[in-house]
Amino acid sequence: MHAARYVGNNTISVGPATVDPPPAGHVQVEVAFTGICGTDLHILHGHMDARVTLPAVIGHEMSGRIAAVGQGVEGWAAGDPVSVMPLAWCGACPACAAGHQHICHHLDFIGIDSPGSLQTRWNVPQEVLVRLPDTLPLDHAALVEPVAVAVHDVRRADVRPREKAVVVGGGPIGVLIAVAARHAGAQVLVAEVDQERRAMVADLGFEVLDPGAGDQDALVEEWTAGAGADVVFEVSGSAAAVLGATSLARVRGRLVIVAIHPQPRPVDLQRVFWRELTILGARVYQRQDFETAVTMLADGVVPADRLITGTVPLTQVADAFDRLSAGKDMKVLVDCQAVGR
Repeated sequence: MHAARYVGNNTISVGPATVDPPPAGHVQVEVAFTGICGTDLHILHGHMDARVTLPAVIGHEMSGRIAAVGQGVEGWAAGDPVSVMPLAWCGACPACAAGHQHICHHLDFIGIDSPGSLQTRWNVPQEVLVRLPDTLPLDHAALVEPVAVAVHDVRRADVRPREKAVVVGGGPIGVLIAVAARHAGAQVLVAEVDQERRAMVADLGFEVLDPGAGDQDALVEEWTAGAGADVVFEVSGSAAAVLGATSLARVRGRLVIVAIHPQPRPVDLQRVFWRELTILGARVYQRQDFETAVTMLADGVVPADRLITGTVPLTQVADAFDRLSAGKDMKVLVDCQAVGR
């Protein structure tokens, strides 16, 4: 049994760990793969030190198989392939009472607020398990969580067939939003500053533009025959992108804020007023988003092989963080069973 722990000071340490049998109502998962995401990078860089408890086993994009079940667990057995929806809510706050448990006032995001999946074996409550089909490769299944993010964003935006959607930011979540929006029937254009990422996005069949190479507003206006986009997803996290996003939307268009912004951003409220725009926040996901994400991956809607640009063993997890920090990889997976290789 090994685990990767964030120990502060931009450092991940990998070493032996003990694992207890699963408590009542829990299962023990043999973690196959864990994906590294932008939130994990924020943790590594110390941006969330006030939230995590050191040393912290992080990671929440995962796939694996059940290794053992605790007392009282029904419907699950050793060998079942699973992912995890890493949210635990209180059930009593106003958000939970209103049916919005995924944005509980006291949400425990497993892998941030409590131990995550960058370990060989992981005990989790049975309620967070998501069943996977046997036909879905476990490396592809490690994308279920980020695909669920994209599905939730597109569903929150109420994207409809033949609408035109602009995705600002062509990183992993931006690409997955583009995939989910296209699956919903929309035409999609992705705005991305990085040339290599633009080339990859274009190779996936999406129209692209370089925000720094000309008048972005004019290009979107031309693409939409003068109307503006029906929906704009802000995924880049850039202050300039937020300020410019409202000018891309049509009359009564929707602007969906997906990126996590570390501080308040200026917004063009005059444009919001003038075109009667709707601004929506989209955070995490719900159970139905996970189920849709599993189906999309199993059906080959998501180009998983193209998005997974590297895999490293657990003992080299620091390399995964370095690669993602460099900004060239889409998704790097950690093989949590590859220890000492």
